[in-house]
Amino acid sequence: MANLKKVGIVLSSSVLSLGMFSSIANASPTVSEQPERVQIQVASSETMFTKNDLIKKFHSVFPKQFDFLTSNDFHMSGSHIYPDDERVRYDLSFSKTIKGKQFHGNIGFVGEDLEIEQFYYQPPSGADALFPAKVSKEEAGKIADSFVKKFLNGEGYQQEANPFNYFPQQIITEPIRYSFSFARTKNQVSIADQRIEVSVLGNGEIVSFYRNPVKADANTYDDVKGIKDENEIVKKVKENLSVELQYQVNTDYQTGDRRVELVYQPSTKLQGIHASSGKWLTANGYSASFPEKTKIEKIVANPLPPKQDGITLKEAKEIAAQFLSIKSDKVKLSVQSIDERENYNGQAVISIQYMYEYANGGSGTHLEINKDTGEIIQYYDITSQILEDIGEKPDKGNTFTQKEALAKAVKYAKEYAPSYLHNYAMPVEEPYFEERTGAYHFSFPRIVDGIVVMGDQISIGVSADGSLSSFNVNYQEVENWPSSDKVISEEDAKAILKKNLSVKLTYMKQGNNEKNHHYDLVYLPVFNEEPFSFLDANTGEWNSLYERGNTTVISHPWAEEELNYLINANVLDVKDAKKFNGDAPISKGEAIKMIMSSLTYIYAGRYYYENENTNQTFDNIDAKHPLYQAIERAVEMGIIKPDNQSFDIDTPVKREELAAWYIRALGLEQAAKQSNIYKLEIADANKVRTEYTGYVALATSLGLLKTEQNHFNPDREATYAELAVSIIRLAHEMSERGRSLSY
Repeated sequence: MANLKKVGIVLSSSVLSLGMFSSIANASPTVSEQPERVQIQVASSETMFTKNDLIKKFHSVFPKQFDFLTSNDFHMSGSHIYPDDERVRYDLSFSKTIKGKQFHGNIGFVGEDLEIEQFYYQPPSGADALFPAKVSKEEAGKIADSFVKKFLNGEGYQQEANPFNYFPQQIITEPIRYSFSFARTKNQVSIADQRIEVSVLGNGEIVSFYRNPVKADANTYDDVKGIKDENEIVKKVKENLSVELQYQVNTDYQTGDRRVELVYQPSTKLQGIHASSGKWLTANGYSASFPEKTKIEKIVANPLPPKQDGITLKEAKEIAAQFLSIKSDKVKLSVQSIDERENYNGQAVISIQYMYEYANGGSGTHLEINKDTGEIIQYYDITSQILEDIGEKPDKGNTFTQKEALAKAVKYAKEYAPSYLHNYAMPVEEPYFEERTGAYHFSFPRIVDGIVVMGDQISIGVSADGSLSSFNVNYQEVENWPSSDKVISEEDAKAILKKNLSVKLTYMKQGNNEKNHHYDLVYLPVFNEEPFSFLDANTGEWNSLYERGNTTVISHPWAEEELNYLINANVLDVKDAKKFNGDAPISKGEAIKMIMSSLTYIYAGRYYYENENTNQTFDNIDAKHPLYQAIERAVEMGIIKPDNQSFDIDTPVKREELAAWYIRALGLEQAAKQSNIYKLEIADANKVRTEYTGYVALATSLGLLKTEQNHFNPDREATYAELAVSIIRLAHEMSERGRSLSY
């Protein structure tokens, strides 16, 4: 390969997700985070391919689809390698505006064959991709399957039957998107880390994919002959199964609200069972005995005093200067900015943005300090990569053992965040060991009433020379912890887990040694087929960490499809399907909520305070009101007018008023105000109030609201069914006009 010149780095996070997964192998929420994967930029003079080479390869994968793009529409944004994979990666992006509509996307290539690793395309939102979609999910699956086999050399890949794809609420002005997962197989067995993800729009257009580029010819695989029977493995797991009671903190990332639940989960020390030998797969390799549960041991028995009793911005800068110092005359530390804010855990912090500047580039990130205690909250070391980048490869000295590294991690915890430590315990899981650098990454779980808290831990990375590589305190403020007095017994929990136990045969590599090219055949225990599910310790029932959308189904003579679509999209909330009446009048408050939830994303909570409304337009709708954000957003967009001191949310909305809201959403307010230029061609034109004439004329001419026997019925109360059907029409009209509401 080319002689690479490293000119800078970009950091991208790669961490383990939280929550109880269906497979033991992925179950642990307390397992240490994997380290940041570092991109090392390659000098343009050293790259092997030109922009035209990349464009040619791109067109070969998408023949004719992007012929409307010229060479000038593409931009080659650079190339990079990873320390653990020296194949060069190239980045190409494109953008073009045609008739006011913007097209843009990006493509990532890897290796000497320019294999496309990832692709993302954002086309103008065409009406044929909106609800109701032009192609069904089944048809889209066939399109994805054909694409993988024809253009991605995916003959060895099989589409998974029920992949889990979590997407939060989607507004209806965005296209329908189907996502599919493909797993590469060997001997008809899926390979854990060789996958392709493909997304197809509702019009059948491929808009994204990602695959793990693995050198398949360098790998070896266990023989499927001689493996143990699946039933034998299931029996073995049941006989050795152990369960753990834990707190699970679930966060609604649209509102910022936290919900704490007590859950039972199987022992996370078990990752799988070797299919041939029957040995238990743990973080330390294979073992003949089932891994024992680690005894919980607090880091410190009693609370320690904080580092300081509050700090100023000036003091924070001084702490940063000392903490971030680097031993090199070729590198200069530059503090870019310091600001005080509230972090996602609700703590007052001082965030310090900084850069390490050197001759051929610069790299930076941020340091977070607790404002009230002067303690480190978040830190990631990038100095090692920088010193290597400028030719001063640091002397790592003697590699620390795991025991020595743990002692160092505890020392750093006491030095940098002492006041938190009485809430946390020594690691109950094995650390993540970074083979390439020799670094250990430990996770110290939070303990409440002797129970581990999932997703709340202090994460500390210790480099091979004992220096601090990362530090993160994820302390979450929770007022009330649920009592464990009424939880079901461990035996009952164990019985439920056994009843829902199955195993899946998979090829996977042991550990994370980059030089290991052998795949073992492993049985992965699976509890309850629903991904991200957990066992409620109080009820003994399975719940899901992420809801896949409302499964309520209602019937209606002419608006059934639209109503059910809005229910599934979490736009319409129906508590009882049997009692729901689609022909019932809808109140102004509920109508505004549905309209705004359909057309724009609405968030609440501290995560979004900087972007969300904080003013109060109406006396009766304050910041604590459940309709506050929807009402304020509607006022901001000009959909409703603040003509009165209060907004009557409970009064049914009339059809002429609904027409006005729709026309304002389309941005046609000024045209509609010219009421004298419109002549209503409806039988009940005399019933339309003068100020609504233009709105009704435009709404009917655009087909948003239909007439019945040439009667518009302007003073009739709009129904749920009417709003459901008409809001879909509005979404299509907004798409055609390229109209979107700001987030």
